[in-house]
Amino acid sequence: MATQLPTADIRISADAIRRRKAGTPIVCLTAYTYPIARLLDEHVDLLLVGDSVAMVLHGHKTTLGASLEMMIAHGQAVMRGSAKACVVVDMPAGSYESGAALAVASAQRIVAETGCQAVKLEGGVDMARQIEAIVETGIPVMGHIGLLPQSVEKDGGYKIKGRTDDNVTALLADARAVEQAGAFSVVIEGTVEAVAADISRRIAIPTIGIGASGDCDGQILVIDDMVGLTVDRVPKFVKEYADLRSVVAHAAARYAAEVRDRTFPGPENVFTATTGKDNG
Repeated sequence: MATQLPTADIRISADAIRRRKAGTPIVCLTAYTYPIARLLDEHVDLLLVGDSVAMVLHGHKTTLGASLEMMIAHGQAVMRGSAKACVVVDMPAGSYESGAALAVASAQRIVAETGCQAVKLEGGVDMARQIEAIVETGIPVMGHIGLLPQSVEKDGGYKIKGRTDDNVTALLADARAVEQAGAFSVVIEGTVEAVAADISRRIAIPTIGIGASGDCDGQILVIDDMVGLTVDRVPKFVKEYADLRSVVAHAAARYAAEVRDRTFPGPENVFTATTGKDNG
């Protein structure tokens, strides 16, 4: 049964997330649809409408298949389905990198059309100006450093960060640049554990880990990975808390068998000509 949406205006703000630094760990999950947002809302602090939707729901090989229109449509669905969680919408590749003006225009469109609490973009030192410009308009920004899915083609694959001294230095510079630009938090993805832990201690905004460190200020997973719905490769850093692949496959097999042997629909699943109230 779907949970009931809270009636009070208790939406968690980006500033409230910022104040959670070094406090109770921040619980984050991705969400892309209304029913999933309904189910997750009471359990999490933050819902990320990630550009991973391009892979998870639309079948693209990378997140580069996400468009601004796609992110807005899914952001609207998640906002309709949630009432408590801070909702952050990813800015897709191509919507911010070329300069501050484009970044601001894209962020303003996302917030205006979804009502979300913040946007997220990838990059550190190289995207500091874009973050600063968006924040100056009053829109909170979540940063994203480490492994950057939107740069996977440029990087030649999904490569763990923080394995060389130069890369460690660059990661810390990225974290500090994101913080100084005004971001309220930063995702650290696919980074050597000790490096992510050290970054978390060195900056004053919350860090949200994914394939990073338990010492981050919060954690995030892709919802389909977490509940065992991912049909392709599951990343090493994922813990599956359920096995919905088997549940869905078993249900589909039972349904197919009952349709083929004509036991579905049964008498309780059809309408008769007799008077009385319909129950559906």
